Amino acid sequence: MESHNHPSFIEPYQGAATGVGGILRDIFTMGARPIASLNSLRFGGFDHPRTPYLLSGVVAGIGGYGNCVGVPTVGGELLFDECYNANILVNAFTLGIAEKKHIFKGVAKGIGNPLIYVGAKTGRDGIHGATMASEAFSEESEKRRPTVQVGDPFTEKLLLEACLELMKGDCLVGIQDMGAAGLTSSAAEMAARGGTGVELDLSRIPLRERGMTPYEMLLSESQERMLLVAKKGREGEIRRIFEKWDLDAVVVGKVTRDRMFRAFFDGAEVARIPVAALTTDAPVYNRPAERPPGQDELQRLDLEKVEEPKDLGSTLKLLLESPSIACKEWVYRQYDHFVRSNTVVAPGADAAVIRIKGTEKGLALTVDGNGRYCYLDPYVGGILVVAEAARNLACVGARPLGLTDCLNFGSPERADVMWQFSQVVQGMRDGCVALGIPVVSGNVSFYNETDGVPIYPTPTVGMVGLLPKVARHVTPWFKSPGDVVALLGRNREELGGSEYLKVIHRMVKGTPPWIDLKLERAVQQSCLKAIDRGLLRSAHDISEGGLGVALAECCMGGPEKPLGARIELREMMRGDARLFGESQSRIIVSLREKDLNRLREIAAKEGAPLQVLGEVGGSHLAVHPLVRVAVEELKSVWSSGLEKRLK
Repeated sequence: MESHNHPSFIEPYQGAATGVGGILRDIFTMGARPIASLNSLRFGGFDHPRTPYLLSGVVAGIGGYGNCVGVPTVGGELLFDECYNANILVNAFTLGIAEKKHIFKGVAKGIGNPLIYVGAKTGRDGIHGATMASEAFSEESEKRRPTVQVGDPFTEKLLLEACLELMKGDCLVGIQDMGAAGLTSSAAEMAARGGTGVELDLSRIPLRERGMTPYEMLLSESQERMLLVAKKGREGEIRRIFEKWDLDAVVVGKVTRDRMFRAFFDGAEVARIPVAALTTDAPVYNRPAERPPGQDELQRLDLEKVEEPKDLGSTLKLLLESPSIACKEWVYRQYDHFVRSNTVVAPGADAAVIRIKGTEKGLALTVDGNGRYCYLDPYVGGILVVAEAARNLACVGARPLGLTDCLNFGSPERADVMWQFSQVVQGMRDGCVALGIPVVSGNVSFYNETDGVPIYPTPTVGMVGLLPKVARHVTPWFKSPGDVVALLGRNREELGGSEYLKVIHRMVKGTPPWIDLKLERAVQQSCLKAIDRGLLRSAHDISEGGLGVALAECCMGGPEKPLGARIELREMMRGDARLFGESQSRIIVSLREKDLNRLREIAAKEGAPLQVLGEVGGSHLAVHPLVRVAVEELKSVWSSGLEKRLK
């Protein structure tokens, strides 16, 4: 999972497209075939004039690249907040499958082995792209368009197939994508891992622009390029494979013993620096971290001063049509999510599900994040992002295998941002330990701020889980009248940091919902075991918008005909907190009445609270004594909320 935030703000189509292209190359450079992509997107408020333009360009770029290269985009998340007005977030996630005995790494070994440049030709696009991504924005940012790379998904597809064909043989020692800082970083990093040096002859670099200087060749971030280290004497085999796919394959250097990075052009040495100076011996900063003085006031929320709406049905409709909650079909209908014919659960559910052909197994994928929680309490927010991702996997029947992350923050030169960063990382770590989930990779994106104003601290998590039998997957939507609706977990009176407070009361205050990680684990395990035993007909995580929004989504969100529900809430608390509070560790499930006692046994054994809420049926969502609204009315505002803003 990686970010392409700054490039996407400057040039939304190419910024997003090349973000997808780069993450795809990171997958197949290891010998894995990419099988699915997701994305996590943040935009500013719709009262900002650039939001519709940026959203449309980014979505088109993601779809354009992924659709052409033939990798399905199967899910994602899309949220809006004014803090992202001048710094949008575009985080791309891709999953690949490899045989573990055929995994390739970016390493340069074997003195005298050739360095081979393969893929597209080098141009001036993307020069200083990595530098630009590590700077705070200002009014001058619009002038940085030349630093945004230009992608070609058709060349990427050829490069993917050529690399995977090459990897079936035994010609390769190492391989790496030319990503940030292009040829310089790929060559230096491969040498550092191998404990060697590299020597490059820039006169041999395939170019698509005249008069390029050695400096430009070394730093170009032109897309669809790889650097290989091959076994000496096997150059001809490699060249023939890439010629078949109509791609350049040129020997541009060799592995050396001296641990130096050297580059020559027309016979003259133009660069010489120890590899370690660019990699392992680079400066390490210990920046000051300090809790901001206004944090206590930010967390103070007096609910007695928050007026409860008289018409909670109208409030529910306002939440359902708000852009962060409204249906995202306008986005994902632009993506091909069925190419390669492995998609079992498409976008719109808690997690996507992909079958592994030739087996009974499936993989579930989700991306999640909540910057508002992390702004109010970065430590708790870090825990919650991990818990929600794992809960989303549990709702389709998958046990987590591991997570990757993309940590989006303001300038680390600010003590308050470094405090947020350290707290979020600690919270994520503690959440992962409690839930037994390894962190296998990640990315950090700093300097997401403009004119000294940072975004909310926004960690996003991509998590993958395993379904032993993909046929037993579950979706969030109610299936049949008469099914019992039940709640795994416990309702609490919590409104801090909620979408309700933001949308209805224009407030970002309080503390995020409390979480008990033992309870979280118990709820997830109860859901998983019930799905394993075929008891559940639907399961849906409660998140933004609380119980009211989650129930509405269960009624109307799926491909099936909308179904109403009759629900009774017994807790004695404010009506808006009962409906729209975002208490954690809660999953709405539906099941046949005959299976209810077996679910009770599982929940009791795991230590998870279980409460029967009501039953599926009718044409209204009736939550006694608070709300009664026709499901078709709810669906109308929910399904049109995003497109209405775009128009």
